[in-house]
Amino acid sequence: MTQLNVNNALRSVDAEADTPLLWVIREQLGLTGTKYGCGMALCGACTVHIDGVATRSCVRPLSSVAASAKVVTIEGLSADGSHPVQKAWAALDVPQCGFCQSGMIMAATALLREKHHPTDADIDAAMTNICRCGSYNRVRAAIHAVASGSLSGAGLKIQHADGSST
Repeated sequence: MTQLNVNNALRSVDAEADTPLLWVIREQLGLTGTKYGCGMALCGACTVHIDGVATRSCVRPLSSVAASAKVVTIEGLSADGSHPVQKAWAALDVPQCGFCQSGMIMAATALLREKHHPTDADIDAAMTNICRCGSYNRVRAAIHAVASGSLSGAGLKIQHADGSST
């Protein structure tokens, strides 16, 4: 048995040491908000926080997570969707299909914890998650809205191929 602190609850899990954390979270703990996407830490759908750091859980073996580490999944961010990043995501209609969005929210939350007022370059560097629907402009707008502390006037700034913006 391995002890994990997940969403501020100490949990006992029975899994092989090389089992990816993602599968422990989903299959043993029943927390299915963290998604399986690529299995190679490229897409970010599996992003969770380990001690506040955005971490791709699909390639993180269970044995590499210390019993003292604090793992936070999308379910642990806020039980009722009241976290400021979740509110911004809803207010700006960020999700389309929604599959990647829990990982996006977890990555954005880690970014905002580190940089309270990120620039577009900071956002581009931190948000390496892949969205098949292309919600990147809405993700950026939501991050800026949270950083500014206001959801009003947090409209989208669309950069067109010809260099103009709206």
